[in-house]
Amino acid sequence: MTTSDEAGLGTPAAGIPAAGGAAPAADPLPAAEAVRLLTEGELTVRGRIREASNAALYCTVALEGREAACVYKPVAGERPLWDFPDGTLAEREVAAYEVSEATGWALVPPTVLREGPYGRGMCQLWIEVVPESELLALVDAEEPEPGWKAIGLAEVEEGRTALLVHADDMRLRRLAVLDAVINNADRKGGHLLPTEGERLYGIDHGVTFNAENKLRTLLWGWAGESLPGEALDVLRGLREALAEGGPLALRLGELLTPAEVGATRARVEDLLASGRHPEPSGEWPAIPWPPV
Repeated sequence: MTTSDEAGLGTPAAGIPAAGGAAPAADPLPAAEAVRLLTEGELTVRGRIREASNAALYCTVALEGREAACVYKPVAGERPLWDFPDGTLAEREVAAYEVSEATGWALVPPTVLREGPYGRGMCQLWIEVVPESELLALVDAEEPEPGWKAIGLAEVEEGRTALLVHADDMRLRRLAVLDAVINNADRKGGHLLPTEGERLYGIDHGVTFNAENKLRTLLWGWAGESLPGEALDVLRGLREALAEGGPLALRLGELLTPAEVGATRARVEDLLASGRHPEPSGEWPAIPWPPV
């Protein structure tokens, strides 16, 4: 049986050319426009993203003279996982987008559920990345340099290890908070999409919102540190939105089970109560494999 770690949902930013379709946009559409385009537009498959373990299709979507590139993941192409119910990954991707929007940080590209050529699935705006952006690195040192946070030691060749570090970057820190809220079980390096204009997006949120603690990420550099003031403000807003009858609670209720919505609410409360970034529990592998 495949585990969520082994499935390792692939990154859409694989550099597939938009043959016969729209070029990926470095500056995405406004969220509301993108959601309408993704939901109502004509979806045309241009190719398959071969790196992805689940079926992930590179597409264009067109509506009223506007066209954009996107990723379409049909539910029919999802691989079974022992630790997540079958056929639920698309809803979890959309739920991650909804929580991201509720934070005001806009860390997840516009994402919707819709019918497509291969049935119901997730459709997400394609994001063009800035490949030279340095967010992760391997260094021959025992401690990270200023501006970097340690993740842990990694074997780079037989008998030699190096320190894996990530940037001490507020964009990553926000994403670490989001991952703690949505209980992301698969935050790999390849799921980080920096763009021009210094925006950063996170993608591949199919293995999220489990009612059990499954947080598994590369972004442990702030573990145990106090949460920034802006993060606490965002968490207070999420607490209100997730209250019984709140707008986010109602929306997530359309995508997740009651237990999963309740667990999300509890994670927000726990983060506010501690005032700190979570630390690895020791009950579950803390870092996804492969990490990138």
